[in-house]
Amino acid sequence: MVENLVVKFLQIIIGFSGGLAVGGGFVAFITVLGIIPRLIQLTRTESLIKVYSACVVLGLLMGSYFSFADVNFGQPYIVLVIWGLFHGIFNGMLAAALTEVLNVYPILTKRIRVEKSLLILLMAIVFGKVIGSLFQWLFFVKL
Repeated sequence: MVENLVVKFLQIIIGFSGGLAVGGGFVAFITVLGIIPRLIQLTRTESLIKVYSACVVLGLLMGSYFSFADVNFGQPYIVLVIWGLFHGIFNGMLAAALTEVLNVYPILTKRIRVEKSLLILLMAIVFGKVIGSLFQWLFFVKL
């Protein structure tokens, strides 16, 4: 009985420590990319900085909970479409911020000597992401 409680307590401590480490790394990653300050600058909503912070924290908490819990809302398809759009917007902003910080595409086009075909390269990436996402949802995700 006591051994079982000790094991559960250690699991709680290890899980909490791992969560703090991963969460801290994610927040550091978002901070380094400067997504939130850039979004605030573009939208000219400096007065809503507390709302942005609260949204990030609540989004991370809800995302963590829904990732581990077996929750089924049974929502209509339109709600799933909106939910998917929010995920796509977040992933797109994350990818755009990462490429903006690292200047990936200008360096890549200079290295492989295709500076004049940058638009074709970007469209190939966009269409590849869209087709790959549609393929995954149509063939692997069971609704």
